[in-house]
Amino acid sequence: MSDFHVVAGTDKTLSLPAVRKITTSDVIDALGRGLDDFWQKPSHYAFLCLIYPLVGVVLIYWASGANALPLLFPLASGFALLGPFAAIGLYEISRRREAGLETSWRHALAVRKSPAIPAILAVGAMLFAIFLTWLLVAQGLYVRLLGPEPPTSITQFFQTLFTTEAGLVLLVLGNAIGFIFALIVLITTAIAFPMLLDRDCGAVAAIVTSVRAASANPLPIALWGVLVAGALILGSLPFFAGLAVVMPILGHATWHLYRKLVAE
Repeated sequence: MSDFHVVAGTDKTLSLPAVRKITTSDVIDALGRGLDDFWQKPSHYAFLCLIYPLVGVVLIYWASGANALPLLFPLASGFALLGPFAAIGLYEISRRREAGLETSWRHALAVRKSPAIPAILAVGAMLFAIFLTWLLVAQGLYVRLLGPEPPTSITQFFQTLFTTEAGLVLLVLGNAIGFIFALIVLITTAIAFPMLLDRDCGAVAAIVTSVRAASANPLPIALWGVLVAGALILGSLPFFAGLAVVMPILGHATWHLYRKLVAE
């Protein structure tokens, strides 16, 4: 286990690469390159990405019970919080294509053999902890504003949500708090996972570099966040089916955004 490393890379040192300044046009270009990667061989993603709409349908079915209805929106928005980790195989496909190597879904799954997998799992665990915290906060907010009793039906749930003062307050505060959680994830992991695949630099270096990149490029990163949020909303309609297309495009684009932000 001498090669097991999480915080730093194999040399046990915290090495931080230089961060570039980019423009909003670079963000659009990264998205275009992600779309190009997707169109090259989209059959790869029939295997990889149909899991997203399937998970969405399962979540809707599970949350359709009255007791779980208050968690319907928080669970659905979890795609934004867990997406950077869920797209790890897609970064690998873009990395291999950029290097002129063969690409297939088998190579995407091969990331489990990456020497950086301990650090990748550590950052993934951080995202999962943020996601669970978000669920707890959302549930607590619901109980505080609407009481501990679950809605009797999905119709009554939506009626309360959109036609009562407490329901509207829940919508406004819930979205505001959810935005804060999404912003934390965006700043800390915008390029963390691609960087780990590319450099095996350790979890701390990847997170710190992502924060530095966001600090140096607030407007481009904000645009990236808006694009991701908008694409995930569109991909979630209807029944999360569009995520089978949206997720791979965003995953590939994230790799290209990393390459623009971090020096060789």
